[in-house]
Amino acid sequence: MMERVEGRLEFLDRPVALADRVASLADIDRLNAWFGGYALTLREVRRVAAAADARDVLVAVDVGGGHAALAVRLVEWARAARREIRVIVVDRDAESLALARHACAGYPEIRLVLADATALPVREGAADVVASALTLHHLEPDAVVASLREMAAAARRGVIVNDLLRTRLALGLVWLATRLLRCHPISRHDGPLSVRRAYSAAELTALAQKAGITTLRVRAHPIYGRLIAVTA
Repeated sequence: MMERVEGRLEFLDRPVALADRVASLADIDRLNAWFGGYALTLREVRRVAAAADARDVLVAVDVGGGHAALAVRLVEWARAARREIRVIVVDRDAESLALARHACAGYPEIRLVLADATALPVREGAADVVASALTLHHLEPDAVVASLREMAAAARRGVIVNDLLRTRLALGLVWLATRLLRCHPISRHDGPLSVRRAYSAAELTALAQKAGITTLRVRAHPIYGRLIAVTA
């Protein structure tokens, strides 16, 4: 197991030119769509939704959802399934949320909120499910604990964490994919660094316990280079 890299910021965690941010977010969207990132989260949301009354409005919170690509997919799934849904996208980056406003123009079910993952503006138990996809690896351990605590408090049915596997195989695949697919230089830098900053199953479990979460189940998906953790 590679040692986790601490204290290094990805470019997207810093101020960057808008055109560069747009290009890199497009890369992330493409990689998530092609390599199962969205599919794994959606599968878990559907599982949680199956336990709820189909007549009720399903409330989902997407922590660190930035450009709202996952939120749009959640709404499209709900529309196809004839389920009412409300999705709250919480992100600390104002530029990413500004981009999301254009993407969400045809999706009134989505609400965009500028806030930090460690201080969610959501009442206790107000959401059915709270998801975090490719967000926790941006945070240092104390912030992860705070974020998980907030997520667990807001979710009445389940918490879903989707992040990268920190393995040499995943590192190599991300390095290769960001180059073969001619990704933006920011993506070629941030992708491998994201893998090196990701938390292992044992680390994530320990941080969840510090947050008071004792029901977290963690599964690795090596084919996708992903780690999925759920409480439901």
